[in-house]
Amino acid sequence: MSEAEAARTAGKTALADALRDARAHSLALFAAYEAGLGPALRVPCSPELNLPLWELGHIGWFADWWITRNPQCPLGVHADPAVARSPARQAARGVDADGLYNSSAVAHDRRWQLHLPDANATRADLAASLDAILARLADAPEDDAGLYFFRLALFHEDMHAEAAVYMAQTLGLDPFSAGAAPPPHTLASDSRKPRALQVPATDWTLGHHGPGFAFDNELNAHAAPVAAFEIDARPVTWAQFLPFVESGSYAQRRFWGAPGWIWRLSQDRLAPRYLRQGAQGWEQQVFGRWHPLDPAAPASHLTAFEAQAWCAWAGRRLPTEAEWAVAAQHADFHWGSVWEWTASAFAPFPGFAPHPYVDYSRPWFDGRPVLKGASPATVPRMRHPSYRNYFTPERNDIVAGFRSVGV
Repeated sequence: MSEAEAARTAGKTALADALRDARAHSLALFAAYEAGLGPALRVPCSPELNLPLWELGHIGWFADWWITRNPQCPLGVHADPAVARSPARQAARGVDADGLYNSSAVAHDRRWQLHLPDANATRADLAASLDAILARLADAPEDDAGLYFFRLALFHEDMHAEAAVYMAQTLGLDPFSAGAAPPPHTLASDSRKPRALQVPATDWTLGHHGPGFAFDNELNAHAAPVAAFEIDARPVTWAQFLPFVESGSYAQRRFWGAPGWIWRLSQDRLAPRYLRQGAQGWEQQVFGRWHPLDPAAPASHLTAFEAQAWCAWAGRRLPTEAEWAVAAQHADFHWGSVWEWTASAFAPFPGFAPHPYVDYSRPWFDGRPVLKGASPATVPRMRHPSYRNYFTPERNDIVAGFRSVGV
């Protein structure tokens, strides 16, 4: 069983250990932000960023809202999201935690106008929250319903930890300077492995089925017949992507769809973000420092538009979500080095019903693409082949690349 499968079916003892691990990781990342930004911890107001103090407070608030303050916590997915909650612990010192940290009610840009508790107060709240959650976990029913919100809080914190790594890349600071585990080295291409896979036609079942935790957008399992196709065994590397850049194709309209060309014209560069041509060759910026580019590494920090344009230049296409899922069963299909853009829109599966955290999926069924896989910043327990990531196509702060399918 993979670590991700184990986390989704974890019992109380394993969940308690994972919750402690996630919190230690969050605090180490936050300490790196303190070291890099200073005590004010201010960052520019940007769609790619959040205030580090808000992020940390929100993590604790989220777990409290769904677990320690939720009288229907044992009901799991059948809990009423609007049930009356007990007061937040911060109310005792005059702090309106719901008015600060509820991401469904506090618009992104308004967070810069909030008077947030300082770092020490926020850490103290997190410690009290974790103690209360672990006490509640000890008394929880040990079944999928009783453990649902504990697993949700764990994965929610892991997602915010990955977002902290993206933000550090955008800000040019090292998120691993205070003890958080750095990402593993990307596996180089192995010449003994096949470069492409021939996948026969199959009657595939797309979506989660079986016991354990699942996000609402992964349900319900349904038939998704897939015709035979040929797909890259690994994501497209810089060695494959750079000829597209060097040929001047960023300036050639014929390779870009209409939305992609509009995005391209809005940029002041003719190469991917975080990439430049130095005196000794191509270099990539990683957490604010420039390093020689590894041609064998997966091309990363690419928008969906860039992935689509490369495919048009190469006479290939992006895989659908179902094709990616089918190919991922192959022993020679390497995934996890970058999130991978697909040709599928993030949309509800047949029979979709939102879980109590109704704003997790439903507001984002707007045509944005599905990404599959994982990145080096993704903790192992989040690396599940059923997981559906979703970002708007212009985002290049995330560690995203792609693989291609033969036309």
